[in-house]
Amino acid sequence: MPQFFLNKRLIILLVSIIVLVALIGFSLRDRENISWPEQFVKDMVGFGQSLVSKPVNYVGGFIENIDDLQNTYTENQKLKSRLEELVKLETKVRDLEKDNKELRGVLDKKDDENLRNYTPIQATVIARNPDQWQELLSIDKGEVHGIKSDMAVISSRGLIGKVKSVNEFSSTVELLSSENTKNRIAAVIQGEKDIDGLVEGYDEETKRLLVKRIPYDMKVKKGSNVITSGLGGVFPSGLVIGKVMEIKPDQYGLTQTAYVEPSADFYDLEHVMVIERDAQKPEETSSEEEEE
Repeated sequence: MPQFFLNKRLIILLVSIIVLVALIGFSLRDRENISWPEQFVKDMVGFGQSLVSKPVNYVGGFIENIDDLQNTYTENQKLKSRLEELVKLETKVRDLEKDNKELRGVLDKKDDENLRNYTPIQATVIARNPDQWQELLSIDKGEVHGIKSDMAVISSRGLIGKVKSVNEFSSTVELLSSENTKNRIAAVIQGEKDIDGLVEGYDEETKRLLVKRIPYDMKVKKGSNVITSGLGGVFPSGLVIGKVMEIKPDQYGLTQTAYVEPSADFYDLEHVMVIERDAQKPEETSSEEEEE
């Protein structure tokens, strides 16, 4: 009896293997249509895969988007930092170009024939009061550098004013645009015949210097150059002041006033020169007479 059951189990196992192999072979052959059990199993497996894959793909995409945002933020911070550095660099380059241009202009003035009789002392503007922007400024040269009151001060473009007061290591410069009526400079208007006058005052509305006391019968042409005459005894001659833009007679018709556009920019000043006028040595003459 036990032997019979063993043989029966063996027979069932063999039959199951044969059926399984037959089903595998049947499923592997080329068919246009599959059986409904196979279709059911495939549908169930596909549905299960879709249920699992969608959340997984969503979570994966979300994590990938977070990584992209983090990378974008990091790159944005780096770009902002580089942009700030670029702005600082551009500002520094612009300042250096400006200083280079001004210093070149100042150095060129040294070789100008109008400066052969005076000694230029280079200086830098160190302070400027906003309340007196058009009147006063401070420079980094003083008494120890040979600076004295009333010395002419120029920029690379022309005359800007004179030294008002001197300290040990610094000085105060009064600009031509000052409202001080006592700030007078002997000037000459160049032309076929030079015309003498005095720079007295500054017209705030037109931003022009006023050259007054021009004789009424003198014809002054617009565009004529105005320079220092040197007749005041303090300023040397030949320092550029500006150009004549307009001529007006005074209220009595006895003299004329020339409105002169300054060559120098009184607003933007950084590098200047103080002009020390060389003293003219009198010719030496012998006081002895030869006895015959």
